[in-house]
Amino acid sequence: MAKSRVAILKTSPATVLRDYHTLLNLAGYQDVVRKDADTALKVNISWHFFFPGSSTTPWQLEGVIRAMKQDGYDPNLIHACHNRTVVIDAHLGERENKQVNVVEAHGLRNIHIYETEEWINIRDAVGDLTKKFTCLNEVYPNGFMIPKRFIGENIIHLPTIKTHVFTTTTGAMKNAFGGLLNEHRHWTHPVIHETLVDLLMIQKKIHRGVFAVMDGTFAGDGPGPRCMMPHVKNVILASDDQVAIDATAARLMGFDPLNIKFIRMAHEMGLGCGDPREIELVGDTSAARENWHFVGPFKKMTFASRMQHKIYWGPMKKPIEWSLKTVLAPWAYIASVIYHDSFWYPMNARRMMRDVLASPWGRLFRNWETVKADANGYQDVGPGEAEITLTGGKALVRSLGILGTCIAQAPEFVTRRRRQSAAR
Repeated sequence: MAKSRVAILKTSPATVLRDYHTLLNLAGYQDVVRKDADTALKVNISWHFFFPGSSTTPWQLEGVIRAMKQDGYDPNLIHACHNRTVVIDAHLGERENKQVNVVEAHGLRNIHIYETEEWINIRDAVGDLTKKFTCLNEVYPNGFMIPKRFIGENIIHLPTIKTHVFTTTTGAMKNAFGGLLNEHRHWTHPVIHETLVDLLMIQKKIHRGVFAVMDGTFAGDGPGPRCMMPHVKNVILASDDQVAIDATAARLMGFDPLNIKFIRMAHEMGLGCGDPREIELVGDTSAARENWHFVGPFKKMTFASRMQHKIYWGPMKKPIEWSLKTVLAPWAYIASVIYHDSFWYPMNARRMMRDVLASPWGRLFRNWETVKADANGYQDVGPGEAEITLTGGKALVRSLGILGTCIAQAPEFVTRRRRQSAAR
């Protein structure tokens, strides 16, 4: 049996587009991503505000689209794919992270699956596979809904290299979380590792091809996926094995992949390879040997992440967790927005981002709308460090609108309004 393969390259703004094309082909994406099927580019937005390392970068999206077009993929069969969470505004996020600029420049469809798509019960979608689930049958006794359009589509996940306060690291496997679980995905947090394994089983069943392209030009350490310490690392990864690419990223960050539960479970169940000794690394093997010695998400946790751990796994689980499955649940969404968007980002983001925004990648982000690319990348990234205008007081003001949307679109309230409307 062939080893799982992960491609890794060092990159720079001047070569990033050429490097992404090389990377995808080193990882053999054309053997996995079928040209006669629709392909969803599953964009990652871990924060609607821009924060380095948190969300899909514009050059990551640009590099993948250009590579696919160069290799003969029909642009009419490629689309950007977004999901919604109760605390993330995907429309704001795709603007602030300059993802929508790329999609529109290439004339691709831009699909927000929670707005326009038909959803189907998981039992109708995957049949007897549900009998193999490790936790989702218990979390959702009546099943749950997934987007019907995913069945038979290719999917290319576009995560970044970063830590996560629930799962230690987050990457390709976690990127399916928002797209495959609809409104009540927070119910799975107490069994988040098992959930990611079940979701990988679902992906292997429903998708024509599953591939991941991970950007580590910026990488995030600390209490991710939002309140992180960003670093410039200049690496990019790709693989058709979601477990192997997550394991490789974890090892780069300085963690033992098999000590991370979702990677170990997926490895032991034969869903992919989580053991670095058994993964074939191609490309820049010297980059693959780096160890960034990240401190991880648990040593300097934020107030919010400490409270989440107490609610889902600690002493507050019994008295409080039950409320998250009732009409009272929006208290948690409101608390998250107030902490992260109204307090942490306005107070801390500019200081935390300062050093990396002065890097060539920060300058490229600042000047994204005006820089010109050649076949290789961006030889001139423009003047000045990145200037993020939506910080401080402006971010605070914007957070109030996000809070209003969060309350209005809380699934518990939306469900109640539907029932009331149907009863009339």
